[in-house]
Amino acid sequence: MNTLISGVPHVSIVTPAFNESENLQPMYDRLVAVMAGLDVVWEWVVVDDHSSDDSFARLTDMVLRDRRVRGIRLSRNFGSHAAIHCGLEHAAGMCAIVMASDLQDPPETIPHLLAKWREGCQIVWAVRNKREGETKSVLAFSRIYYALMRGLNSLRHLPPNGSDFWLMDRVTIDAYLQFREVHVSAMLLIFWMGFQQGSITYDKQVRLHGRSGWTFGRKFKLVVDSVTSFTHFPIRLMSYLGIFVATLGFLYAILVIVNGFFGNPVHGWSSLMVVTLILGGLQMGMLGILGEYLWRSHDEIRRRPRFLIERRTNTEIQ
Repeated sequence: MNTLISGVPHVSIVTPAFNESENLQPMYDRLVAVMAGLDVVWEWVVVDDHSSDDSFARLTDMVLRDRRVRGIRLSRNFGSHAAIHCGLEHAAGMCAIVMASDLQDPPETIPHLLAKWREGCQIVWAVRNKREGETKSVLAFSRIYYALMRGLNSLRHLPPNGSDFWLMDRVTIDAYLQFREVHVSAMLLIFWMGFQQGSITYDKQVRLHGRSGWTFGRKFKLVVDSVTSFTHFPIRLMSYLGIFVATLGFLYAILVIVNGFFGNPVHGWSSLMVVTLILGGLQMGMLGILGEYLWRSHDEIRRRPRFLIERRTNTEIQ
């Protein structure tokens, strides 16, 4: 382990939070208990993604009692991945542990992440063995999503059950912060970066309080962002479909000509309407795929900030 530097946090725990008022105090209590048994200096950086409850007020109270807690409130809801980026920008530790604030990722896993880091890993993933309390639809979506991502060449070694709980050292944090992409999964981008990566396993726990903010719309956006960020396959598929449909059209044209030559012309508009509807549907779908890529390119070119900060508490390095 690196030598501790007086006055500089050694381990940063980065937590995005959205309407997690009831979970913050229990998480703080468990973090204090776990970190007390480790020979490290630590800080807890909580990024409030513009919660509508009193999450930030509770954070402010915690700061008054413990200067190891640092709170940041975003100006609006930018999403958990932007909040993670913000937290990593403010993390002052030699390594950072990114974990949710709902206590589904148990703080008691932190010593195992640090142990793997001490072995020389620069990025350590906490991979889920079990996911207690999750509905069948959530589990099905997760399996399909990670199977789809593992199908991409650059992500083929992604853990089958995925991970949203991990440790990064200072070198990989600084490397990650060089990326200014807006529509991207933080976890997939970090996995794609390479470096020396390792993993441990744990059991994901039942959510303590409140409800998850991951709606169907957010999940669908995550899928589209992930696909468009890491593969050109949809555009390549459009080319293949175009060639396939053009070939079918060419063969159908030959069939019509041959039938007409032998005195058996095609009658009625049914076949023509079927072909027109199929071609029209394919064209609209392809335009939609192109639009997704173009919109994301346009959004990146505008260079808008990935997040804006409304308030901070105790953001100086102690």
